[in-house]
Amino acid sequence: MRLQSAKLRGAVAACARPAMHRVLTPADYRATAWRNGGGRTTELAVHPQGANFAQFAWRVSIADVTQDGPFSTFAGVDRTLVLLRGAGMRLEGADATLDVRAPYDPISFAGDVAFGCMLHDGPVKDFNLMVRRSAARGDIDIVRGEAGTARPACFRVCYAAAGPCECLLPGQPPLRLNEHDTLVVDAQGVPSPSLHVNPLSPATVAVVVAIDMTGRPT
Repeated sequence: MRLQSAKLRGAVAACARPAMHRVLTPADYRATAWRNGGGRTTELAVHPQGANFAQFAWRVSIADVTQDGPFSTFAGVDRTLVLLRGAGMRLEGADATLDVRAPYDPISFAGDVAFGCMLHDGPVKDFNLMVRRSAARGDIDIVRGEAGTARPACFRVCYAAAGPCECLLPGQPPLRLNEHDTLVVDAQGVPSPSLHVNPLSPATVAVVVAIDMTGRPT
């Protein structure tokens, strides 16, 4: 799918402004319907800001899956899921089957594939990373039990999935994330600063995303 959006063209252009960071709370998130209308998802952050499903270069969200049914397809998009709560689900496509059972174990797949979802034992909650192949690439690391350092990237996103954590950026006071808060670090235009994530309780789990803008033509 070729995207003509001016917002997306700006997203993959050369980085042009200083590093920035934002701490978001659940009051800042945006609830939207699933693309196929089968449920709702909570959007934590998207680039460019305010982009819709046809415009985003990358998007992170939380989905509540309450019943069996089809997954939305996203042509040209790579997806990574992290099970946050529940017994998991089985995703079945024409040529692939994914069993999403282990909490906090990232599972990646192509959004072009039409998957049917079957819940193992009741509703689940999962973290979603979606990146437009023509615009970006991204990956997920999990921080739990001990401090972690996010790899350099144009964008980093840290979501406090369970318990509080502390994020350290050069030249900034410690940034506390309470459970379900999100830090977005935008390093466009400058060398990517280090990002250290420290759990603040034994039960803390943080989902840390690193996203690079590829700048390939759309």
